[in-house]
Amino acid sequence: MQSPTPLISISHLDKQYETAAGAVPVLHDISLNISSGEFVAIMGPSGSGKSTFMNILGCLDVPTAGKYVLSGREVGGLDNNALAALRNQVIGFVFQGFNLLPRADLETNVALPLLYARVGKAERLERARHYLSKMGLGKYYKSLPSNISGGQQQRVAIARALASKPSLILADEPTGNLDTKTSQEIMDIFTQLNREEGITVVLVTHEPDIAAYAKRLVKFVDGVIVHDGAVEHLNTEASA
Repeated sequence: MQSPTPLISISHLDKQYETAAGAVPVLHDISLNISSGEFVAIMGPSGSGKSTFMNILGCLDVPTAGKYVLSGREVGGLDNNALAALRNQVIGFVFQGFNLLPRADLETNVALPLLYARVGKAERLERARHYLSKMGLGKYYKSLPSNISGGQQQRVAIARALASKPSLILADEPTGNLDTKTSQEIMDIFTQLNREEGITVVLVTHEPDIAAYAKRLVKFVDGVIVHDGAVEHLNTEASA
């Protein structure tokens, strides 16, 4: 059942890029709502528009036309500072590449985004240690990323995303650099965050077994949504 006030509401969204050869359309008339507490997988072939869509969801890009409302605020009317503030308040990002600072310890990596959000030093460190402990990395506060495994580095990235206390996590191919066992462990974390803490999770993946952790599947082809429904209908053709 959809919430009366969705966390994400998108109406007739278009996106095109201007090039020397003319306008290149990427997304066409996209409309969907995502309620608080949903777990949504986004799939589609290369060039289908899913990455552009995720960038718009994350307030890293803006639509050419249409309306995007995130957490009650219309994104289209916000300037860069307001967009950055909205990202800090609402969204936690997890990427395929862990994007950790190689010369900074794990505590600093998790705390750094809070500096830009003007969180005080004591609270930054407290949150960093809390979420590292939550990810099972409590004894590695002072370790460098190079001294831990890839799976542990992704846990650090999740801790960093959680440190801002977001209501929405956007995960772009979060298991793309991980082996099968570690991928399952990471997806179990997302599932727990969604079920037990009510955090909305939207993830891009090309792997049907990863998408199967979600409850809803949205599939893009050629810039339009061709499927939006229960993930039970997922099959190996979903990423074709």
